[in-house]
Amino acid sequence: MTMPAPDAPSHPLLQADRLVFSHGGAPLLQGLSFTIGLGLTLVRGGDGRGKSTLLRLIAGSLQPAGGTLCRHAATLSFENPSDPAHDQAVAGAWLQARLAPFPHALPPDEVRRLVDGFGLAEHIDKPLYMLSTGSRRKVGLVAAAASQAALTLLDTPFAALDGPSRERLARLLAEEAAGTSRAWIIADYEWPPGLAGVRCAGIVDLGD
Repeated sequence: MTMPAPDAPSHPLLQADRLVFSHGGAPLLQGLSFTIGLGLTLVRGGDGRGKSTLLRLIAGSLQPAGGTLCRHAATLSFENPSDPAHDQAVAGAWLQARLAPFPHALPPDEVRRLVDGFGLAEHIDKPLYMLSTGSRRKVGLVAAAASQAALTLLDTPFAALDGPSRERLARLLAEEAAGTSRAWIIADYEWPPGLAGVRCAGIVDLGD
């Protein structure tokens, strides 16, 4: 497992100060503070510790009960192609719609290379309900990568992927970790084995 960089990011894209969130009347996140900069950041924690909840707070789909969350990123990519509300959407059309708000999204030929790289060529013209859990997840990963969003959130991104797709995702994230233009937040139980040797810019530890 790689270790976080010891210094605070010089150009933070996200800052949380004493963040509070409760679920069912019980505190889930209590006084959580962190800063996110460029590169890959891990949000780690055991079951029920609030990993997915924190991503939804960052994305703005949930609101904290206390504390502040300041986003300096101009664009944010947080999409869930597994949502039943998208079942009837054709995968390719869903992907295009997700990329439309991002002016710096990859051009179509590069998006197609991502689609091919994740083994989605034969599925891109199918409605999402016809795709397996893993294939739907891959459509979301292509959208996240192609958006070129300043800050991208990934919830257990390696889950339900086949071996070649795990390798493709690992290569993509390794390239992003070495870049200087985007921040990625990965929520998972631990630093994914596929990223062994890849620099982790920081860890937000929610406990076991």
